[in-house]
Amino acid sequence: MNSMELSRLEEAAKEIRKKTIDMIGFLGVGHIGGALSIADLLAVLYFREMKVDPAQPRWPERDRLVLSKGHAGPALYSALAMKGFFPEEWLHTLNKGGTNLPSHCDRNKTPGIDMTTGSLGQGISAACGIALANRMDGRDVFTYAIIGDGESNEGQVWEAAMFTAHNRLDRLIAFTDCNKMQIDGVTSEIMNLESFEAKWAAFGWEVERIDGHDLEAIASVIENARARVRPRAGAKERNSASASAEHSTERPPTRPTMIILDTIKGKGAEFCEGQVGSHNMNFDYETAKKAIAALDR
Repeated sequence: MNSMELSRLEEAAKEIRKKTIDMIGFLGVGHIGGALSIADLLAVLYFREMKVDPAQPRWPERDRLVLSKGHAGPALYSALAMKGFFPEEWLHTLNKGGTNLPSHCDRNKTPGIDMTTGSLGQGISAACGIALANRMDGRDVFTYAIIGDGESNEGQVWEAAMFTAHNRLDRLIAFTDCNKMQIDGVTSEIMNLESFEAKWAAFGWEVERIDGHDLEAIASVIENARARVRPRAGAKERNSASASAEHSTERPPTRPTMIILDTIKGKGAEFCEGQVGSHNMNFDYETAKKAIAALDR
């Protein structure tokens, strides 16, 4: 990545943070902490990696993103608005009556949202199904999923892990937003799941762990994951013969990838950074404006 591209991604990440703080502050309450901790990842996905078309939100050949930790929707809305999926004026309607931007992601309301999420643990399973369906349809696309470290307390996450590895869904690239905090406190005290690397590897995934606020590292690890993917045949894989071919021993099997992102809850907002209480926090618009101004210093 050259310096110009890095600068562009830095600006995108900062703008995602600013818009997220602004819209939640305008409303007066929201899931600010877990939204800000994924701003850097969203910048890389939407402004470097993902194949999407804002003019065709349901374009069949697009890459998909499932934000399993659906309460971080405001950060995703910010990225989608910046890409042109909907007018930026919508951002100030967050979670208000008649809005197209509910507090948790809803694919039936918001252009660019690929899966309705919010019931923690379920989004990663949906991502598995989407990845499998795209393989059956012969589409050369990627499915990305973002889960939380607190969300990983859910058993359904690990059922999905088994299913995905068994079916060798190598075009599924998932991320764990490891910001070390959840609604009730510090994750290690509520349910210590470390080592995440060892657990996901034991379930049959390729695993990487990086600084989740390092844009160059995020871009590099996604490139590595994509490079490991088995080339896809042009014919559609609908029959049992093609399905069994995925389990062929003639070539090394490819596997899904889990990228553990070490992040800071509330990253970039001086009033809530690193605070457990930022999971869902009340703050006024003046506080939001001060935090936004601080990002420009």
